[in-house]
Amino acid sequence: MGFLKKLSPKDSMIGVILCIVLLAVLPFIAKELGGTTWVRIIDMALLYVMLALGLNIVVGFAGLLDLGYIAFYAVGAYMVALLSSSHLSDNFAFFHQHFPNGLHIPLLVIIPLGAGLAAIAGIMLGTPILKLRGDYLALVTLGFGEIIRIFMNNLGKNEFNLTNGPRGINRIDPVSVFGYPLDRTLTIGGVQFTKEFLYYYLFLILAALTIFVCYRLQYSRLGRAWMALREDDIAAKAMGINVRNVKLLAFSLGATFGGVAGGMFAAFQGFISPESFSFMESIVILTMVVLGGMGHIPGVVLGALVLYFLPEFLRFTVEPMQKAMFGKLLIDTAILRQLILGLCMVLIMLFRPKGLWPTPERNDKKDEDIKNSVASKPTKVA
Repeated sequence: MGFLKKLSPKDSMIGVILCIVLLAVLPFIAKELGGTTWVRIIDMALLYVMLALGLNIVVGFAGLLDLGYIAFYAVGAYMVALLSSSHLSDNFAFFHQHFPNGLHIPLLVIIPLGAGLAAIAGIMLGTPILKLRGDYLALVTLGFGEIIRIFMNNLGKNEFNLTNGPRGINRIDPVSVFGYPLDRTLTIGGVQFTKEFLYYYLFLILAALTIFVCYRLQYSRLGRAWMALREDDIAAKAMGINVRNVKLLAFSLGATFGGVAGGMFAAFQGFISPESFSFMESIVILTMVVLGGMGHIPGVVLGALVLYFLPEFLRFTVEPMQKAMFGKLLIDTAILRQLILGLCMVLIMLFRPKGLWPTPERNDKKDEDIKNSVASKPTKVA
């Protein structure tokens, strides 16, 4: 974002307006080029931007390696699924007696609850592992993520069917804005906005809000404490920083963004199952942060978009490319897609080890430059 500071206020305003117009018409362009499928892909990419920014608070700002971040995504998703569907009424007598048609609580109430529950889960994870670091911290967070997924799989027994197990929960209510559900087509001035379009604008607003909050956090007193903790936790403690509270805030705030994204995912899909919250999802989100540039918000956004769009692009191009070059399909599309994706990531890490868009380095002036600047100043005569 530094290049914007070099522009005049007028040019900056023109650039912002052009970006807003481009983002507003982006789903229409995507639909013309690749159909509604690509609009849906953009929707999911925006959710992963939110997830990557949330994990960036823990990994990029505070320097705490978290391999179980997907657990918070699952907590938010299941909170929305349980409170905005008929699942509890179908499986528990108490809810069936008092809410025969299901709870169907408005999502504007559920999403804050899901974010709060995810934050509590972040505190629960962070409290017992405050003194861990490095590989041990990574192993514990990995185990936490797997525990949540296993719970979702096993809390689907007939006598206590809370999550419906591997079968998942369906018929989840969509998001409603001013009473209008976003799963319906909206026509304005002859232009039709389908479900994918409406969710795109909602996710775009949430992603922009997430970026704004992350910027405010980064340059706040708490953000500076996170960065001090990342560089050297012992020195940070010696400087008077409450390392315990700072770590817990990193876990809880990062988890909050994951919970909100999970709730949006459940409402958008209308169905969730434990398969959507596997360990590989945590690795993908962590890779987005590292690939883009840890601790640098624009880089994290870029990494999330590249790492989500590249596999989808290869999904649609690998098979036609093989048939055009060899006349037949030589290698399975899924295998070749993963090979190309892995090769691209290896090349990026070799040539851009700090990420695609790392934090710009701010070098201090050399002593000679300082002396010259001081010498050039006129001396005052009494």
